[in-house]
Amino acid sequence: MSAAVLSIRGAALHRDDRELWSGLDLDVEEGEFIAVLGPSGSGKTTLLRSILGLQPLSAGSVTVGGDPARRGNPRIGYIPQQRPLPPDTSLRARDVVALGVNGARFGLPLPRRGERARVDALLAGVGAAHYGDRPVGLLSGGEQQRLRVGQALADDPALLLCDEPLSNLDLANQRAVTEIIDCRRREHRTAVLFVTHDINPILDRVDRILYIAGGRFVLGTPDEVLQSHVLTALYGTPVFVFRAGGRLVVVGVPDAETHHDHGDDSATGVLPTSGAA
Repeated sequence: MSAAVLSIRGAALHRDDRELWSGLDLDVEEGEFIAVLGPSGSGKTTLLRSILGLQPLSAGSVTVGGDPARRGNPRIGYIPQQRPLPPDTSLRARDVVALGVNGARFGLPLPRRGERARVDALLAGVGAAHYGDRPVGLLSGGEQQRLRVGQALADDPALLLCDEPLSNLDLANQRAVTEIIDCRRREHRTAVLFVTHDINPILDRVDRILYIAGGRFVLGTPDEVLQSHVLTALYGTPVFVFRAGGRLVVVGVPDAETHHDHGDDSATGVLPTSGAA
């Protein structure tokens, strides 16, 4: 077997005097798609920041491609949450992607030989070629998020970290962004670590789930993790998992948010007890 793209050993995270989790061992192989679930404040984003070399863990080690995690590692691509850019942002769509190609330089990106072709290829790869010269602030949230994916792929990363990249997107754009990420994984064997509150948009793509809650975690396939008795043991309170129309509904999770797909009245993802009918 080849070496893991990402290897985490004995990882622990403390916040103030509280232990969020400890003893995490995780190997992510090339082409593997792992979802990271859990309530707000469970340390999911901090885990990503540790892999990016931006924040140390309280204990343990993180290696990427066999080397210790470090800031600015070109082996890693990072896709953040979708946050709308101001309408008067003085960048074109292609300029946003170009920042991933030549982002090590200061100031606005200046074309160099081969860079424009690379940017054009990235725009085409995320379905954004037809609006590459439009002002980025005038684009929709889904169009802007495609550009962030293109930017994250600029260095041809072996590992793609996704921090709730589907947040604030409607159902059609969730599907489109998910397909771009999964296509990258399948065609280039890029490993994906995908933080999300709602498993449904990516459920049929996921190989394993890391579920963090209540100071503990569980790691396994979706069928192993997303079961009533497993989540009940993890949270220490009754949790129920139902399947409805090919979607999962999890009821009874404390301190969680209710999520709905745009244009869909059926609740999805993780629901608080009060959301149960």
